[in-house]
Amino acid sequence: MEKTLKQFSHVVGHCRDLFVKKAADYGTAWRILRPSSITDQLYIKALRIRSIEEKGAQKVKDSIAEEFTGLVNYSVLALIQLALPADTPLELATLEVAKLFDQHIGENIRLLQAKNHDYDEAWRLMRVSSMTDLILQKLLRIKQIEDNSGQTIVSEGLEANYRDIINYAVFALIRLDEND
Repeated sequence: MEKTLKQFSHVVGHCRDLFVKKAADYGTAWRILRPSSITDQLYIKALRIRSIEEKGAQKVKDSIAEEFTGLVNYSVLALIQLALPADTPLELATLEVAKLFDQHIGENIRLLQAKNHDYDEAWRLMRVSSMTDLILQKLLRIKQIEDNSGQTIVSEGLEANYRDIINYAVFALIRLDEND
């Protein structure tokens, strides 16, 4: 588990660095996005990963690893949007964005520790392509929940699904790094 936490922290550190630098470059223009638009952006990224996995080649320079990084960061955006009150200003200070990123990733680390305890790091036995498929499944679930105005009867809600996407994307990045 210690190895996983170290790898997770390394990957998330790279994601955070990019997240904060983009906030410094662009501000929080992403705050204008409705949750469904963030979900669609995530869906496009995951579909591109799957397309490259199936074709075995790509024509656009952005790597699969960059797309998984995007999945982490857009999922954090979604969690921030879900948690902020409706009257929160669109523009947030970069320092505040970094703090929000850290809070949400901290919650994901707690989730990782609990699930790794129960599942004994089963994710290490999975193919990256299976992680891609599970991310796509989570996104289809999110889309359905959004279409149902956020209501579920017995299922996990939006937050749990975004958190799972973060963890699967980080796991994929760890696996890709180990295979290099």
